Parts: sequence; C-alpha cells; structure tokens
Amino acid sequence: MPTDTRVPTRAAEARSGGRPVPARPRRHGARGLPNPLSALVLVLFLVLFVLPVVWLLLAATKTDDQLVHGSPLSFGSWRALADNWHALTSFQDNAIFSWLGNSAVYSSVALVITLCVAVPAGYALAMIEFRGRRTLLVATLVVMLMPNATLVVPLFLEVNAVHLIGSMWSVILPYAFYPFGVYLTYIYFTTSLPRDLIAAAKLDGCSQLGVFRHIALPLAAPVVALVGFFSFVANWTNYFLPYVLLPESDQFPVQVGLGTLLNAVPQFNPTVGTAAVQRPELALATLVAITPVLLVFLFSQRFLVAGMLAGATKE
Repeated sequence: MPTDTRVPTRAAEARSGGRPVPARPRRHGARGLPNPLSALVLVLFLVLFVLPVVWLLLAATKTDDQLVHGSPLSFGSWRALADNWHALTSFQDNAIFSWLGNSAVYSSVALVITLCVAVPAGYALAMIEFRGRRTLLVATLVVMLMPNATLVVPLFLEVNAVHLIGSMWSVILPYAFYPFGVYLTYIYFTTSLPRDLIAAAKLDGCSQLGVFRHIALPLAAPVVALVGFFSFVANWTNYFLPYVLLPESDQFPVQVGLGTLLNAVPQFNPTVGTAAVQRPELALATLVAITPVLLVFLFSQRFLVAGMLAGATKE
C-alpha cells in the first residue's frame, strides 16, 4: 500500500496548535544532479594542471622517438627510464647532483637568515610604536608587490659594489631578503596575538624581548612554518637572479642547471655538439628538480594548514 508522504509529523502539529500542516513535497533527485559549473571547473583543472604533470611523469619513461611518435599518455618502459637516468647523471660529470646540492645550500642558509630577520621584523611592526613605523610598513608592501625581475639589476650593482659576484653569498643574501614574510608575520601578530596576555607579561616585569621570545614566538609557530615554506619554495625556484650573479656552471642551482640542459637539447639548440641531451632526459631532470619541494610540502602540510588559518579571526 503506498504511503502518503504529505502526512504532517506530530511536532509540526504541536507547533501549529494542533492543526494539520501539509508537508513540503520532496524534490526527487535534486541532490543527485551535478552542478554544471563545478563539473566544468573540475574538467578545466584536470586539463590544465593534472594532465601536464601526468605527461611529464610518463615522458621520463620513454625514448625520444616514443615521446614524439607514441601516445602522449602511454607508459614507456623501465629500461628507458634507467637509460635516461644514466644519461642525465653522466651529463657534465654528475652535474645534476652538484646543482641540487647548490640549491639545497642556497635555499637552506637563506631560509635561516629569513626566519631570523622576518619574524622579529613583523613582530616589531605589529607591536612596537616607533618613528617611521608606517613608512617602513608601506615600503615593505611596495617592495613585496614589485616583480622580482625588476630588482635583479639593482641587486647586481649592490653585490658587485661589495665584490661578492661569483660567491654563494651573492645569491644567499638577496634570497634572504623576503618582505612577504615580514608582512605575513605582521598580519599574524596584529590579529591573533592576545593583547591581554602581553599586558600581563609586561606587568610581571617581562621585557619586550622577553615577550617576543617566551610568548609571541611559541604562539607564532604555524605562521613561522608558513613563512619558511614560502621562502624555501621561492628560493628553490628562483632562476633569473642566480643566472645573473653566478658565472660558473658548478655554482648553478638546479633551476639554472635546467636551463643549461635545455640549451643542450638539439631540437631547441641546433648548434649543440657532442654533449647532446634528449627530451626525455630533460623531463626526468625536471622531476628531480621539483622532488625536494614536494617532499617539504608533504612533511610540513599540517603546519602549513595551521599557518594559513592563523590570523583568520580576531580576538
């Protein structure tokens, strides 16, 4: 026997004073129909972002002939992957490992300097009143919004004036200049640091440095991790600055090294000599170059999410 779905419930009758209230008819299938706009966005995301990454992963497993004439999304062979790896590591006597080591040194040392400078600077701008504070904050915002390429020539002139061209400090010191980290910590300390806690610490005789060290810094651990991750990624992926400041190939970071490999591909540079690099080897080098950033992201994901939510609400 069919059931009448329009019979009101007892709770509805009680709210209406005992009078029967007709139930709203159900919309069958309303939740089952996908949103066309959401589906379109997901398809565009798949085409523009996921497919190129899948193609890059598969390209490293092919020979150059398979890469050109085979199916774009087909797997090559493990033997071709091993051959590409051997050819890549043989380029300029294991230059790829030297480039990776240089990138690790440049990015890590610059990261330490960035955290030691950006976090206290953001705290000072947020919590301490001093002359020129607003001007300094505006200057930080202006420099943060400027493209990195516009700062290469002034940085080159400054580094050349102190005779650091060609040394690792010519890259590390500009890397450590990270105004976005200053502004990010400024936003956090302005919106999320409890003022009552700071006032209580000062009443107990704690100095400004003591408040920063014992109260503000432990509470700011998520945003410090966020600044560290962004700084490391920006340093690791920087190409133009080390390309201008470092003259020798054995000093290059991996991003500039990828440019050297690109110039050694005959299809892109017909004048290349015997040290030719095939396109699957270049794809494999690209995967090797992005692996450290991916590992850092996977291991620090929990802190990154906490840092992104830091400062989202006011006290």
